[in-house]
Amino acid sequence: MKTAVVTDSTAYLPKDLRERLGIHIVPLAVTIDGQDYDEEIDITTEQFYDKVRGNGPLPKTSQPSVGQFAAKFKELHDAGADAIISIHLSSGISGTYMGAVQAGELASDVDVRAFDSEISCYLQGFYAIRAAEMAKEGAGPDEIMEELAEMKKTMRAYFMVDDLSHLQRGGRLSGAQALIGGLLQVKPILHFVDKVIVPFEKIRTRKKAMKRIADLLGEDAAKMPLEASIIHGNCPEEADRWLEELSGLYPDVQFTISYFGPVIGTHLGENAMGLGWVKRRVNN
Repeated sequence: MKTAVVTDSTAYLPKDLRERLGIHIVPLAVTIDGQDYDEEIDITTEQFYDKVRGNGPLPKTSQPSVGQFAAKFKELHDAGADAIISIHLSSGISGTYMGAVQAGELASDVDVRAFDSEISCYLQGFYAIRAAEMAKEGAGPDEIMEELAEMKKTMRAYFMVDDLSHLQRGGRLSGAQALIGGLLQVKPILHFVDKVIVPFEKIRTRKKAMKRIADLLGEDAAKMPLEASIIHGNCPEEADRWLEELSGLYPDVQFTISYFGPVIGTHLGENAMGLGWVKRRVNN
């Protein structure tokens, strides 16, 4: 059985990694000044932040259509796939997952399994990477879906934003929470609970927030082997410094650096910073 792996563009996986593992993407889009851009295809992350910097209108984001998913699934089936694992950002912040579900129901010739990561960005990518590695090893869809469900038990992600107004304007944070955070200069640590973004703790400064997140990583690193990703909103130098610090503190953790691309960056804003991790596969 040949199993193909699909994810959406908000996993922000490097192109060379996608090509090496055979991971296919369906893009989400951003609309800036009336112009539509498929992220990871029509616009780079750097170009996006350059275009939206300032106090102009918030870009609009849009999910792939059911037709886009159906076309991708047909393409993969025609190329020989018997099953497709389709992994997507949290259904609590986007309808992308449901689009994959609906397209899968229409695909009578191929076994489509949609998976709600309940998260986004490179943490979503961890699922796609694991699925693709297993598919290359010959694992079938049942075994892969079971592994993804196990991964979800140890998946953790915490992030903070430089400006709460993006979350507020995009409908991802209530006005009251944004107002309080702005008045008090609080840098709240945010995370996903039940598929949506909620505050984890309120921290006074960015430095203290990053230390708190690092401490949370350390608690899990003491219990199990981890792979982790630092995710930044167009602040690569700060991400590099944090990687150096974290690698010194937790040398057994496998780190990578990723980014908040256009769609997620629309809602988090520039200079957002996150860290997420999951239990590492023993035979990696």
